[in-house]
Parts: sequence; C-alpha cells; structure tokens
Amino acid sequence: MSVRRFDLPFERLPSVTAFGGGHGLFASLSALRRVTDRLTAVVTVADDGGSSGRLREEFGCLPPGDLRMALAALCGDDHWGRTWADVLQSRFTGDGPLAGHAVGNLLILGLWEKFGDPVAGLDMVAELLGAKGRVLPMSSVPLQIVAEVIGIDPLSPDEVSLVSGQARVAKTEGEVHTVRLEPENPPARPEVIEVVRDTDFVVLGPGSWFTSVIPHLLVPELAEAIIETRARRLLTLNLMPADETDGYSASQHLEILADHAPRLRLDYIVADETFARDDKHLANYAVSLGAELVLADLAMRDGTPRHDPLRLASIFAELMGV
Repeated sequence: MSVRRFDLPFERLPSVTAFGGGHGLFASLSALRRVTDRLTAVVTVADDGGSSGRLREEFGCLPPGDLRMALAALCGDDHWGRTWADVLQSRFTGDGPLAGHAVGNLLILGLWEKFGDPVAGLDMVAELLGAKGRVLPMSSVPLQIVAEVIGIDPLSPDEVSLVSGQARVAKTEGEVHTVRLEPENPPARPEVIEVVRDTDFVVLGPGSWFTSVIPHLLVPELAEAIIETRARRLLTLNLMPADETDGYSASQHLEILADHAPRLRLDYIVADETFARDDKHLANYAVSLGAELVLADLAMRDGTPRHDPLRLASIFAELMGV
C-alpha cells in the first residue's frame, strides 16, 4: 500500500474521535486503541431493540447497549480490564424479568440513575475498566430513526413507506432510501462538539450505514462540527453490505452518505479490496468527496465478515503518521 501520509506537527500520538455504534464501532475502536491512547468514541443513541430497547422504554433513558460495547472495546489490557469487559458483555439467562439484559447495561443505567448525568456515569465505568479512551453519547436525548423505504409491499413495489425504529429499519425487507431523526434537530452533547473541534482525526464507520454511520450527520450541530473541524476525516467502509444496504456496491454507500451530508468532505476512504474489486465507480466517488481511496486486505481469516483489528490498525497507523 502506498498512501499520502500526513506528518504530524507535534511529538505525541494523535487524538482521534471515532463515530458509530454497535459492532462496527467496536471494530474501529479495537483497531484504533492499538494506534493511540488519545481516543474518544461518539456513539449513536437510537437503538430501540433488545435489552437497550426495554430499558429505554421503561426508564426513558438513552439506550446503553452501543455505549457499553464501546466501553468494552476500550477496556484495559490487564486482567482487571479484560475481566470487567467480559462482565459488561455478559447477559442474564433464564426466564425472569432480567433475562436477556446485558450486565453492563444495568450497571450503566444504575450509574445514570445515581448521578443524573449520562456522561458522568460513562466516565465512571471507563475508570472502572481502565479504559483507553472516553465514550460519549452523540446526543442528550434518545432518538428515533425514521426511514423512507420502497418496495415493502410486493404488490406495490414503487410505493414509499415509513419505517420507524432502529431495529425495524436495520431488518427492513424494502430498499431504504433516506433516514431522518426524531425529534428533529436533536441537541448534541456539548462534550462531543468540544472534542470534535479539537481532535486530530475524525473516523466514521464501519457499521450499519443508515442506523450507525449516517445518524451522526443528522444532528445539525454535530454535523456542522464534523464538516468544519480542522481534523482530517477518514471513512472506513464495511467489508460487505449489511442487511439495510443489501445489494449496494461500495460506491453506492458513498452516494448515500453524500445525499445525507452533501457538504461533507473526506481525506481518506478505506475499503477492503474484495468489496471494492469490481466497483468501477468507487475511485471517482472518492475523488468527488475530496478523498484518497485506500484499498487493503482488511478481513479476518476465519471467513466471517469482520475487520481484522490488527490489519485495520496498521492502515490507521500509516494514515495517521504513527
């Protein structure tokens, strides 16, 4: 791989702010923590399924699941950190009211109830874990994703339907065209705006495109901060289309991103060679976004569609001049 490397004008590791949710952000953080210890994760707060959805409905809280996963990805490398990360991710079994809840979700919720501040609670969990970085929610309020979907009804293939809720949008059988957030113009966490303005690198993706990547660009104040920051912006594409973008090419993922954030410009777009191999439009789309396209072998060797954190870390280190 030969890429345009940025020479950092300071003798320290770069500060990096990574955006996403769920397994995609977990993969990104697992790689980035090998590159720098100046790391902040900014997490979507629209999950309404599983344990998070149940807690959100009962307590009116931010959904803790994706925040929990980000904390687990940043846990310390010692026995204490690894043990606590495992505890956070474990779930209650049986048929009782706690069945299916992640232990970490209940811990985070308990701290939120105690302190009345989501960020203070997350900071306390991070300290407990010896986390290599900080985890922040992208907004102050729980959000709802609403998608315009075509083709849900096979008898009316051109009819546009509205699908509400992250869990439903992620598994919809129709073709998602656009998404928006409810409430409209949600407030961004002020800590997030501050860190985006001061960071050296912004990293978007990988992850579910409509429900984990794009939502950050639909919070107006946050989108403006990402667009205007002095930081270099890096986008990591998925290894293959997720459920909600099934059948979409790599370049179509970029087209969707540009449709939702037309002012966004990027410095790098990182894509797996296999996903990008037959996409003749990808390079041109990257150029239209101001980005250099970086192709590499990024997949795990076990055949699963997951990024190898070591391979991804190597790409990040090269691009960030570490």
